[in-house]
Amino acid sequence: MSTETVILRWAQGPRSVPVARRHLLGTLEGWGLSCVSDSASLVLSELLTNAVRHGRVPGREIETRFARLPGVLRIEVHDASEKRPMMALRSDCGTGGWGLPLVDVLAAKWGVSDRLGPGKVVWAELETGDCGGVGA
Repeated sequence: MSTETVILRWAQGPRSVPVARRHLLGTLEGWGLSCVSDSASLVLSELLTNAVRHGRVPGREIETRFARLPGVLRIEVHDASEKRPMMALRSDCGTGGWGLPLVDVLAAKWGVSDRLGPGKVVWAELETGDCGGVGA
């Protein structure tokens, strides 16, 4: 199976999150990876929401990349902020602060990488081995 990647750019507002989620779900359906749709949708929502809330840089867009690799779906969110996300494990999170712990549970692995130019890439990889799908 060859690597396939979808790259999209988004405004730095909360309306981008549901639209990006719909694009991801359509992409997964086309790739025959609907079996990871629920987890992938939640992971993308959390990473993109973090970028919208904490990674804002005036005049810059946020970029998402969905990559189909052998046995893995990689979701990346690129933003121009140098501020690194931190996973807080605390019992008083209330209605916020649960995003990265959820990503940690759902993804096989995740992390933060530098990117060319300003900013960072927050990424997560979900295993797709049991999905079958086209070309699997």
